[in-house]
Amino acid sequence: MVSNSRSERAGSDPLRPDDHADSAAPAAAIAQPQLGVVGWFRWGWRQLTSMRTALVLLLLLAIAAIPGSIVPQRTADPNGVLDFKSKNPDLFRFYDAVQLFDVYSSAWFSAIYILLFISLIGCVIPRTKHHFNALRARPPRTPARLSRLDDHAELDRVVSGGDAEAAAIAAVELAQAQLRKAGYRVERYDTAASAKRPATASVSAERGYARETGNLVFHAALVGVLISAGVGGGLTYTGQTVIVEGDSFVNSLGLGYTSFNPGRFVDTNALAPYSLTLDSFDVSYVPVGQSGQGQAGDFAAHLTTREPGQDPQQQTVRVNHPAAMAGDRVYLMGNGYAPSITVRNPAGDVVLREDVEFLPQGATMTSLGVVKIPDGLAQQVGLVGFFYPTAGKLDTGALTSAYPALGNPVLTLDVYTGDLGIDDGTPRNVYALDVSGMTQLTGRKINVPSIELTPGQTANLPNGLGTITFEDATASGAREQVKRYVSLSIHRDVGAPWVLGFAIVALAGLLAGLFIPRRRMWVKATPGDGVVHLEYAGLARGEDPAIAAAVADLVREHGAAMDAAGTVGAPAADTAASGAGADAAQDTADRA
Repeated sequence: MVSNSRSERAGSDPLRPDDHADSAAPAAAIAQPQLGVVGWFRWGWRQLTSMRTALVLLLLLAIAAIPGSIVPQRTADPNGVLDFKSKNPDLFRFYDAVQLFDVYSSAWFSAIYILLFISLIGCVIPRTKHHFNALRARPPRTPARLSRLDDHAELDRVVSGGDAEAAAIAAVELAQAQLRKAGYRVERYDTAASAKRPATASVSAERGYARETGNLVFHAALVGVLISAGVGGGLTYTGQTVIVEGDSFVNSLGLGYTSFNPGRFVDTNALAPYSLTLDSFDVSYVPVGQSGQGQAGDFAAHLTTREPGQDPQQQTVRVNHPAAMAGDRVYLMGNGYAPSITVRNPAGDVVLREDVEFLPQGATMTSLGVVKIPDGLAQQVGLVGFFYPTAGKLDTGALTSAYPALGNPVLTLDVYTGDLGIDDGTPRNVYALDVSGMTQLTGRKINVPSIELTPGQTANLPNGLGTITFEDATASGAREQVKRYVSLSIHRDVGAPWVLGFAIVALAGLLAGLFIPRRRMWVKATPGDGVVHLEYAGLARGEDPAIAAAVADLVREHGAAMDAAGTVGAPAADTAASGAGADAAQDTADRA
C-alpha cells in the first residue's frame, strides 16, 4: 500500500531533506539570508549597473534637459533671464530656487549625469571582458541532432565507385571554405564511428560578434559624450557684446563684453587676443507693395578681424553662419539702430556724444532707447526715447514706423531730471531708466510735447538745461543718416568636436548593433553505403527573419561547389530537403 501523506513521502525519499518545504514538520521556519552592508552594496551596484537602469537614466537625462530649452539659461541668454525676472518676479524666485536658470549645472541634473556615467561604465567593463573571452572561444560543437532545429535542410549525394568517407570529408571541407569566405569563424568537429553512431564530418560556423561589438562601442561612445560634455563645459565660455558701425571690440573681459559666462576652468585673464571692427551692416527688406512687405531677408555684418602677428582679415557674419576667430565662434544675434546724440550745456560745451543703441520693439523696427547724463548739466538728466525709421502718424496722432528701413527717420525724447541711481554703486541696466524718483519734464503724461528730432536737428532741453542734437551720421562718413549696431555672441566650446566625434561613433555602433545578425551555421556529412548524407542547420541569436533564407543559400551554394569539384558525387534522385518535419529529416533523426 502506498501512503499519500507528506511525512511518509518525506521520510521515504532519501533525496528530500528533512527541512524541505513539503516536509510535514519543518524543523524551523524558512529564514531569508541576511544581506548585511556588503550584500546591500552589491545588490545596489548590480541594480545601478544594469542595462535597464542605464536606459532609464538616459531617458531621465533627456527629460531633465527639456527645461534648459524652454527656460532662458544664464550661460546662454542672460538678458532673457533678466527679462523673465522683470515680467514674472514671483515665478522667478521659484525657478531660481530649483535652478531652472542653470539647468545643466544644477545639482539634480548633475546627479542624473553622474549616475548615468557610473551606470554605463559598470555596464561596459564587464560586458567588454565577457565579449573578449567570447571572441577567443571556439564556435560551439555541432549538435547531435540538427533536425531538431527549425531552420534545417538535408540531402543525399551518391558516391559511385568511391570512398564515401573521403567524399564526406571533401564535402565538409568545401562547406568550411565557403563559410569562412562568407565571414564566419569556423571549427571542424569530426567524430569517429562507434557502436551506436556512424562516423561524421562536420563544421561549426559562427558570425555576428560585430553586433555585440557595436553595442559595446555605442555605450562606450556614450561615456565619451558624457566626459566630453562635462570637461568641455568647464572649459567653455559665452559672452555677448554690442558693436556700432565703425566701432571695435577687443576680446578682453574688462573691455568689450556686456555679459560674460565662463566655465569653472576658464582663465578669464588668458582669453585669446583678437579684435573685431564692424565696418558695415547690411540688411534687405521686402519692398513696399509686395507680399510680406517689411520682412527681413538677409542680415550680414561685415567685420575686419585682427590677430597678433597676422594681417587684418575681412569676414562676414550671418545668421547661423558664424565667423571663426582664434578658436572662438562669433554669432550674429541681433541688430538695431544707434542714433548719434550730442548733448551740450548752456555754455555750448559737449557733455555727451554717443551712439545710443535703441532696442527694436517690433517688426517695423520702432525702437526704444535710454540716454543717461549724470554729469555736466545743472541736474542729472535721463532721456527715454523712441526711434522711428520710417515715421508716420496714426489716427490718434501718435507716431509709428511704417517700414523697418530708413525712410523718414524721427527721434522723440521724454526728459526726466533727478537721481539716476548710479552714484550708490548699484549695478543698473543701461537699457532701462527707473523714473520712479525723477521729475518728468516732457511727454504726453504731463501734456508737454516730447522733443522731436530728425537727423541734423537740434532742440533745447527744458528748464534751460542745454541742447540736444540728433546727428546726421553721413557727416562723419557713414553710409546712412543713422548708424546700425549688431549684437554678437562669442562662444568657445572645447568639447563640441569631441562630442560630435563620439556621437558619430555611437551612431555607427548603434547601427551595427541593430542590423548585424548573430548566426550559427552547421554542415554535417555522414558517409553511408555509396551515399553521403548532408545536413544543414542554422540558429539565430535573437531575432533574425533571414535565417531560413541563409540556410537555403548555404544549401544551394554548397551544392554548386560540390558539383564544380566533382569529388562528392551527384545528387541522389530522392533527395529530401527542408524542415525538421520532412520525412528525410525524420529518417536522419531515426538513424542518429
